[in-house]
Amino acid sequence: MMVGKSKLSTTMNYIYLTLLAIVSVFPLLWIILSSVKSSGEMANNPLSFFPEKITFDYYFRVLNDLSFTTNIKNSLLVSFSATFITIVVSALGAYGIVRFFPKAGKKMTKILITTYMFPPILLAVPYSIIIVSVGLVNTWTGLVITYLSFSIPYAIWMLIGFFQTVPLEIEEAAKVDGAGIVRTFLQVVLPIVAPGVVATAIYTFINTWNEFLFALLLINSSEKMPISVALYSLTGSEVLDWGEMMAASVIVILPSIIFFMIIQNKIAGGLSDGAGK
Repeated sequence: MMVGKSKLSTTMNYIYLTLLAIVSVFPLLWIILSSVKSSGEMANNPLSFFPEKITFDYYFRVLNDLSFTTNIKNSLLVSFSATFITIVVSALGAYGIVRFFPKAGKKMTKILITTYMFPPILLAVPYSIIIVSVGLVNTWTGLVITYLSFSIPYAIWMLIGFFQTVPLEIEEAAKVDGAGIVRTFLQVVLPIVAPGVVATAIYTFINTWNEFLFALLLINSSEKMPISVALYSLTGSEVLDWGEMMAASVIVILPSIIFFMIIQNKIAGGLSDGAGK
């Protein structure tokens, strides 16, 4: 009797989760399918789910006529720069906290993570004033510095959990063999926590790739505009072409979805390790 109830409960849970998955995936699937419809089909029957004829005209139009390739390059430049600096600074900071300030590190991590609790809109005005006062408005440097102020504290918090899993005996054995602290960090510790570093790097890249508010406030020229703001600019057209909007939306969100599908287990592990420690 108990076995039957357990199977029924498991089946109900799977049905419930399947329904939630369908509801969650449906908008994304509808956007993707709408982006490959013809312009006539989009105008005559925009609510149809499956396209009658698959075409990639909207993608060619978005990438070539609307110069989204330039915006993609801008986003890649800003995202890779912010991610690289974040990982270098955060890896050194997290390792230093774990090995040299273990007691103070717990308090520091709490302070660091509280900086992530402020909603971005609350900090929009102070950040804008600072960036304008130092002459970095409408520059990628100002945008990257702004992203670093958010991403570095969170990355340190994530990486601390991974560095705490490295046994101290391994580092002591490396020192006995004559390795200095820099060599021990680069050739012994860093390879062990490489999965966490990769997960943190991709998580940071996705956040900076999708960031919209500060890119909108700090960048005002179309040549330097990242892709998230370029997508928003389509809404300012006199006649909104929903096919172009769908294709541009797919281009913006597809990298994030692919990355999350690849590293979702590593991100979950990193978050749980960081929270547990």
